Amino acid sequence: MDDQHESTAWINGVESSFAIVALHRPRRSGQTESLCDGRRDGKHSPRAVERDRRLHDLRAKNSCGQHHKQKDKCAHPAWCVACGALARHSPGMILERVFDSLLAQAGYLVGCEITRTAIVIDPNRDVDRYVEVAARERLTITHVTETHIHADFVSGARELARRAGAQLLLSGAGGPDWQYTFAEASAARLLRAGDTIEVGSVRIAVRETPGHTPEHLCFVVTDPTVNDRPIGIATGDFIFVGDVGRPDLLERAAKVSGSMESMARTLFRSLRATRVLPDYLQLWPGHGAGSACGKALGSMPTTTLGYERIANWAFQIEDESEFVKEVLAGQPEPPTYFARMKVVNRDDPPTVPAPHELAQLDLTALERAVAAGAAVIDVRTSADFAVGHIPGTLNIPMGTSFARWAGTLLSYDQDIVLLADDLARIDECRHALMLIGMDRVVARGGSELRAAYRRTNGALQTVPRVDMRELSSTGREVVDVRGAAEWSAGHVPRAEHHYLGDLLTSMREVPRDTPLVLYCHGGTRAAIGASLLQAEGFTDVATAPGGMGTWEAAGLPTEAG
Repeated sequence: MDDQHESTAWINGVESSFAIVALHRPRRSGQTESLCDGRRDGKHSPRAVERDRRLHDLRAKNSCGQHHKQKDKCAHPAWCVACGALARHSPGMILERVFDSLLAQAGYLVGCEITRTAIVIDPNRDVDRYVEVAARERLTITHVTETHIHADFVSGARELARRAGAQLLLSGAGGPDWQYTFAEASAARLLRAGDTIEVGSVRIAVRETPGHTPEHLCFVVTDPTVNDRPIGIATGDFIFVGDVGRPDLLERAAKVSGSMESMARTLFRSLRATRVLPDYLQLWPGHGAGSACGKALGSMPTTTLGYERIANWAFQIEDESEFVKEVLAGQPEPPTYFARMKVVNRDDPPTVPAPHELAQLDLTALERAVAAGAAVIDVRTSADFAVGHIPGTLNIPMGTSFARWAGTLLSYDQDIVLLADDLARIDECRHALMLIGMDRVVARGGSELRAAYRRTNGALQTVPRVDMRELSSTGREVVDVRGAAEWSAGHVPRAEHHYLGDLLTSMREVPRDTPLVLYCHGGTRAAIGASLLQAEGFTDVATAPGGMGTWEAAGLPTEAG
């Protein structure tokens, strides 16, 4: 998958994002989305409200004309964006969705307004975010859990429980091979089907939902202060918006031979078991569009079980064998680092190292780092990299696919040097690497290194770019670096398929002076591949920005299979 970009809106000149806040929860900030399940005048009244990192500035600009210092003096009958006031509010449940776009991953904080206690479900390694959300809501985190042993990021459950002094709750399902080895040392409570977690007045029922992984759990949440019926279910990697968790990762990532089909059958049965749950049940999935934990995840943050029953392909198939065939077909190649994450999260997820400033390298120091085996990653855009870069550097542009390709192409056993022209980009890349446990980022560099290289060695290396619509006339060998499913669905005639994750291995025997042009769907993967090949000594590598998207838009012929 190519890079994706978050969208933002501008309201009165202030950059903003949006959240759904139900039943009037004020004071929203940061990258969280909130719902409060309480009652006001006996009615449930969700409404979309604007949320901004500088919300107080927005309120000042959008004054309701009735300023006040105490919330109970607001003349508005409901939550007011201008003043953030809450006119009437009865006890209930707090729900915060904490989303990380670099992983397309969601964790959830579920709190009780009566006892001011909370549970966090599926925290990633950036545990500070959950601590900050709890502090903002004046909640004490008393429980921490996760739906399964994650493959795409380092779990933060153990660290967050330690930081918060909370009870750690872990799956006890899955058989002997998928038990948490640190559970006893962490005094963790092991959960099985039928168990209940009490967080103040909030009641959480545990369901075993194997299929994506053997030990997978889901958490059905009920707020008895409102109704004895459940309000929602945290589904982790079981059910997504428009998709279900892939059952092939144990075999393809963790190398558990022969497990794909049996896990697919188990997933089918777990899905059928949800028939006892009501249509109205809200689904709070663990991932959104961009995640490699499924093949067709939707971008909506939440859904309902009833809607998925009519819209999600997985619920439309009644025959088990047909389901197995469909769920295993077209799954993307799992990133290489997934195998490591499964073991790390089962055995001992490491804590985040203490923060430190990165050394800024000059050209001599950079050359020494390269000689010592460091990976030098230029995280600028592919267009900037193509214009000029230091030979031997790898281009992985910062974006939502950065962690995936860094985890696929880099080694956990080498130091990493990041190159970019602004510190914000370097900080974001460093954060993404931290989320997947790549902690050996040792130094940085910027435009001054390219200038020094030009003074010392002459011209920078470039990546020629050709028009995707004119591939047939370039005289170059055409290389498609997309995944196998994408290739099979349709590719440029006479192209050769070399998946990006295996590119260096599959092209080992190709002469280094062969003229090549690489394409993908949009351009990012082709740019990464070109930098890989250049670093390995290929002397004539070009890319075709726009990729298959441009080719198909032009109505040009494709081949399938």
